Amino acid sequence: MKIEERIFIILILTVIIILIMVDLTADFNEGTALWHLFIEGVVGLFAMFGVLLLVYKSLKSMSSLKQEKYKVKLLQAESNKWRQQLQKHIHGLSDSIHQQMDYWRLTPSEKEIAFMLLKGLSIKEIAEIRNTSEKTTRTQCASVYEKSELAGRSELSAFFLEDLFSPS
Repeated sequence: MKIEERIFIILILTVIIILIMVDLTADFNEGTALWHLFIEGVVGLFAMFGVLLLVYKSLKSMSSLKQEKYKVKLLQAESNKWRQQLQKHIHGLSDSIHQQMDYWRLTPSEKEIAFMLLKGLSIKEIAEIRNTSEKTTRTQCASVYEKSELAGRSELSAFFLEDLFSPS
């Protein structure tokens, strides 16, 4: 439930409590039966309980939200720190991959496709990004595999990633 909805319900219940208190006072002064006063009093107490419950839940939700926002900030800071620490390694790996692709004599288009294959994009996604047909993309993929003397996408990925994941 949104905070605005909770506030609206709290206001309605508060108005009901006030009206019940006014009615109870008037009924008491008129000498109304005790059972009638009791029932109205119970309704007022339920409304008051509802207000207290909504206020409690709202405060609890805001506190929880504040904690989660703090956790997100910590995780973002940790992520940024990790990225900064690894930036030189990432650039080094990227440069090494470019050098290997130059060694294989891949064209700029084939390099672009090879990088997209390494990122895990499908033939269809690569074709859409490059505004080419799937057939053209497939042909260029085959050329990448032929020039690199690799059998397919998994061997291409393994070629660059294999040494990164040494057994512990």
